[in-house]
Amino acid sequence: MIAVKVICIGKLKEKYLSEAISEYSKRLSRYCSFSLKELNEAFLPENPNDAEILRALDIEADAVLKEMGKDYSVALCIEGKQLSSNELAEKIPEIALNGASKINFIIGSSHGLSDRVKEKCSLKLSFSKMTFPHQLFRVLLLEQIYRAFSINSGSKYHK
Repeated sequence: MIAVKVICIGKLKEKYLSEAISEYSKRLSRYCSFSLKELNEAFLPENPNDAEILRALDIEADAVLKEMGKDYSVALCIEGKQLSSNELAEKIPEIALNGASKINFIIGSSHGLSDRVKEKCSLKLSFSKMTFPHQLFRVLLLEQIYRAFSINSGSKYHK
């Protein structure tokens, strides 16, 4: 069974989002070993300048890279490749066939991900050119991972 881990910066605050994460985590447990790892967001002042943002991204990168290890990793970033749900579904077994037993999906802070993290990832993935709230995006990501496994299993979830 493949292991899927979502690594994200920041703690989930809203109860309704936590409940959605719990629901998709439970659904995913039928298809994979699933975990979600929340890492601390680096402190930034109220109106950070570019140098302060880069320092924060660098601090966050250290924690993300440690958590990623050498596993197959996917950076969620706006400049990434856009895939349909069916294409993501095809990608997961392809990754496993190429020898990866663990897949990390990485969500950065509101300032994104450090280039150091993106460079270590095997895939850069974008859901849209739009910007989404990072906490809500976790739910969107889990739903798409669940949909991918559902497609691959032939379930009626994907229409």
